[in-house]
Amino acid sequence: MPAVKPVKSVDALMSTLKKKGKENTRQIYSRHGIPIDRTYGASTADIKAIAKTIKGEQDLAYQLFDTGIMEGMYLAGMVADGAQMTRKQLEQWCEAAVGMQMISEYTVPWVTVDHPDAHDLALQWMKSKNEHVASTGWSAYAGLLSTKPDAELDLAEIEKLLASVVKEIPNAQNRVRYNMNGFVIAVGTYVKPLLKQAKAAAKQIGDVSVDMGDTSCKVPLATAYIAKTEAAGRIGKKRKTIRC
Repeated sequence: MPAVKPVKSVDALMSTLKKKGKENTRQIYSRHGIPIDRTYGASTADIKAIAKTIKGEQDLAYQLFDTGIMEGMYLAGMVADGAQMTRKQLEQWCEAAVGMQMISEYTVPWVTVDHPDAHDLALQWMKSKNEHVASTGWSAYAGLLSTKPDAELDLAEIEKLLASVVKEIPNAQNRVRYNMNGFVIAVGTYVKPLLKQAKAAAKQIGDVSVDMGDTSCKVPLATAYIAKTEAAGRIGKKRKTIRC
């Protein structure tokens, strides 16, 4: 008989993540806005390695996210299939990511992009007055631009969103500004029919000011990013996934 794959428990996985934690990494996460009491300091490389061992364990992914610990939530996003989640579950994950920048702007968009209602959810969240929810929305929409064929995108809607970014970004909330800038970059990088419009929007928004906390991180300059991609001949090259 074939060997039975051992079932890992959420407690065992969280214990492993905790053992992988390092204080200096924990402090780095803290400087990126993660509450110090909600992270172990495990590296993303370690999280990815663990994710490979529990691939396809959907229920386990839900349990990991519910721990409220950043590494558990991040691991959940690496494992969960967004297409199998309900809209309500995605909305709950979005709400639960408050104060967790790595989760709201990466993990939740990762799973959302795979869901049939991804477009509607992104638009819904983008309108939110809650900074982390709106940030998730802009990040998720950018994810759709990077993975969906242009024929499946609403180009007229995207062009209107570019115009709204130009108008609203100066007064938008801090992390929303960051993700609006990312949206403009995504349009210019992945949606070839709107390259001209994206370059115009990038020029108008210019250097976007975002408080990056006590870190050395910088906000990408949209004009330079798009120009570099264009020079490399990669405009319109779609990604298979936005997970990283």
